[in-house]
Amino acid sequence: MSGFYLILAIIFLVSMFVQNRLRSKFAHYSKVHLQNGLSGKEIAEKMLADNNIHDVKVISTPGKLTDHYNPLDKTVNLSEEVYMQRNAAAAAVAAHECGHAVQHAVGYSMLQLRSKMVPVVNISSRLLQFVLMGGIVVFATSGNKTLLALGVLLFAVTTAFAFITLPVEYDASNRALQWLKQTGTVTTSEIAGAQDSLKWAARTYVVAALGSLAQLLYFASMLLGDRRN
Repeated sequence: MSGFYLILAIIFLVSMFVQNRLRSKFAHYSKVHLQNGLSGKEIAEKMLADNNIHDVKVISTPGKLTDHYNPLDKTVNLSEEVYMQRNAAAAAVAAHECGHAVQHAVGYSMLQLRSKMVPVVNISSRLLQFVLMGGIVVFATSGNKTLLALGVLLFAVTTAFAFITLPVEYDASNRALQWLKQTGTVTTSEIAGAQDSLKWAARTYVVAALGSLAQLLYFASMLLGDRRN
């Protein structure tokens, strides 16, 4: 038990460190203004056009760090700052989200798998907390593991989703950086900033996946063992 909490504490601290570094990196590279003067919106539109994608719209979405690609309505949604700003951080985010649009257009297998899992993951996420906690209580009081087993199964689905997300995110970043370099859209110093920003963004997904795996293994050990506490 104590070992599990120690692992969670370490993952929590690493997660906080990565999140703080990510915010610091984006704040820093938001001050590196692009020599080409293009906004995040214009960067996104250019990358889509260069990849012969003409049925995807680039729109602004409220909030901060709300950037995402929606394959259902084929929209690249950029947060207000990224949409309007003309700096290395905005270029990195805009190109990354377009990387997902390129994945969709070429039928990237991991993105297809991730998309198919979304409905199941949404259901699992809504039920997980109640089923898992209820399963622990039932197991502790009666020794019955049925509900706990269902909770572990739901947790396994969300953990699998977290790991499937990793290659999707890394591939989108690689596509973005490759395009930025090949087209000369940004300078050498600007591409370095974009790469550094995306590197730290990707690490947040890695830490989240490892944290999910650690919790899954703990609940699985409870299910497979005889402990009731």
